Amino acid sequence: MLRPTRARALTALAAIAASVLASPARADAIDGDWCADDGRQFAIRGPAITTPGGAAIEGEYARHGFAYVVPRGETGAGERVAMTLLNENTVEIHAGDHGLAVIWIRCKPAIS
Repeated sequence: MLRPTRARALTALAAIAASVLASPARADAIDGDWCADDGRQFAIRGPAITTPGGAAIEGEYARHGFAYVVPRGETGAGERVAMTLLNENTVEIHAGDHGLAVIWIRCKPAIS
């Protein structure tokens, strides 16, 4: 039989562990809405992307990366864009063969 203080300590430890496991998970995938400093946005949902120009197309999805070819009618049409998730709120984007890395951040939730 456990001593009362030891039993209370184990109960407290179990409660702490349960609360940690029950806390909401943080995003660890490139899916979501992304924003640039100049107001442009794009959204990734699995292999689907809505580009900064508004086109809804398919791309190459990986949990921490995404790539697509810029569609006709948008700036840089025909160029390949490759993205890498750096952390839960930052993505690095390379456009074209000689494109410099550009950083975009996860958009803040809309407030109604």
